[in-house]
Amino acid sequence: MNPSRNIERVQTGVRLEKRLLKVLKGLAAYHDMSLGDLIEGIVLHAFDGKVPFSEKNLKKIKELKSIYELDLTCEDSHKLVES
Repeated sequence: MNPSRNIERVQTGVRLEKRLLKVLKGLAAYHDMSLGDLIEGIVLHAFDGKVPFSEKNLKKIKELKSIYELDLTCEDSHKLVES
């Protein structure tokens, strides 16, 4: 078992695509965790080159994407422009 790690969190004003945020909030609620904790976990996995989601989570994400009509993919990540 890994011991707890003491950290310092800061408040930030991050802007995200509206439907993407809804999916992230839905996934965080599904896991009964904060949005910040979810994002931290995703980023830490990505920094280590690891996949952050199990097959079960990917299925839930697919459902949430459908509910919130999120049709963006990783192919869109550097092409997003605000209207």
